[in-house]
Amino acid sequence: MLRREVLTGLLAALAMSGRARAQGQGGADAKSSDYVPGLRLSDPRPFSREDVRALAQRMAGEAYEPPQRIPEEWTKVSYDQYRSIWFDPRNALWNKSAEEPFRLDVFAPGLYFPTPVEIAIVDGGEARPIVFDLEVFDRSDQFPDLPVDERLGYSGFRLRAELEHEGIFTEFAVFQGASYFRGIGTGEIYGLSARGLALDTAEPDGEEFPEFRRFWIEHPDPEDDSIVIHALLDSPSCTGAYRFEMTPGRALTIGVEAEVFARTELGHLGIAPLTSMFQFDETNRDQFSDFRSAIHDSDGLLMVNGSGETLWRQLANPPSHLQVSAFVDRDPQGFGLMQRDREFEDFGDLQALYHRRPGLWIAPREAWGPGVVTLVEIPTDDEVYDNIVAYWRPAEPLAPGQSKAFSYDMTWSEKSDWGSGLRVLNTRAGAARDGGIRFAIDFSDGRALPENLDDVQKLVRTTGGEVSAAIVQRNPSTGGARLAFTLRPGDAPAADLRAQLRLNDAPLSEVWLYRWTV
Repeated sequence: MLRREVLTGLLAALAMSGRARAQGQGGADAKSSDYVPGLRLSDPRPFSREDVRALAQRMAGEAYEPPQRIPEEWTKVSYDQYRSIWFDPRNALWNKSAEEPFRLDVFAPGLYFPTPVEIAIVDGGEARPIVFDLEVFDRSDQFPDLPVDERLGYSGFRLRAELEHEGIFTEFAVFQGASYFRGIGTGEIYGLSARGLALDTAEPDGEEFPEFRRFWIEHPDPEDDSIVIHALLDSPSCTGAYRFEMTPGRALTIGVEAEVFARTELGHLGIAPLTSMFQFDETNRDQFSDFRSAIHDSDGLLMVNGSGETLWRQLANPPSHLQVSAFVDRDPQGFGLMQRDREFEDFGDLQALYHRRPGLWIAPREAWGPGVVTLVEIPTDDEVYDNIVAYWRPAEPLAPGQSKAFSYDMTWSEKSDWGSGLRVLNTRAGAARDGGIRFAIDFSDGRALPENLDDVQKLVRTTGGEVSAAIVQRNPSTGGARLAFTLRPGDAPAADLRAQLRLNDAPLSEVWLYRWTV
């Protein structure tokens, strides 16, 4: 599992400290009077999009070379020490022009980020790398005196735009660490993450984490509402050439075009991987003592399969063992991790604000062929760990020397009603008087419900044990329907449950899925 401080608390703390301290508060290492602020660019080199693909293809035909690492002393700083060095937003790229539609910040190396990445700006067919300069950061007296040499480099970057107020540039995306990146729609806060690629997730021999080694960011024109980023991915097993087109707004949309080149056989390839956190909600609330009602960045995996069926897989925190679910499909229409709880009282957390975390929807641009949407759920007893992974796994492995091109659109937003049918609003579970487990599933407003609920067909199935006769009632609180039934597992150690409301033999609701374990 991955430490969420890397991706949540750390980003928030750095962003807030950067904004607050940029208002004239000096750190222990204040700039000298002759220092000219701002990120600087080095000499230009010719660049085209095809260069990234050619570089990835060439590297895949050569032996893997591990990336340069920063001095070891930088990786031994504490979490609090790393928070005490922050980028000064006055040094942001494009900060000196009122006409520029975006701002670019950089992150310091160190702690969890031992690999420097090269970041270049593309303009007029030329790329100019951003020069590493420790002076673009402010530091407090908590930050230690560390060696500075040619091994240092930025660990990633952040993008900002005028999203809510004129003249105020608000962040909307971060690329930092391995192939991880994050995005938010306007007014949201960071939650789940995406990755460029997943390799051997949950395999017994361990997972391989490819890294984005180089970025080329196209200089946007004043009238542009999108920004384009090219990236080179590298790992022992493969390389990759990526292009991201990012359009911020109420929903952040990212168009992804990629081609992966195999060095070795890629038998377990994860395309469009998503990483999130689920600790507890009304299905497993009794396992945790906490003042909050729920703790999660996402509460369900939403899928629209190749035949147009909409499925909602309620997330679970397995009690003891990692569990993997595979949803076989061909040419999926889309999938994503959603956060459907949108009210403060759904969580009651004034700090984490889980109700403002985005969902992320993946929509393939072309037919992806046969494969499986894979969901990995890892036991966790603490919200600091990401324990949920979802991705598309093609049925056919990729042989050494082969490449695979794919593209998809990402939408980071509060929207969670992709597909069709009454949405699952909430799932509750608890002990029944007869020793079974009682489930209550609330569906969205009942405008599509018939006046007589006896006309609604209630389909409930289980792979283990047995289920009672289901009942459906109107829920006056939601205006929709509640489906309730009891699972009697008997000796079954696990049960995969499936439920749906239907009308006149046609789907009325999404298909609800859940895995119960002892």
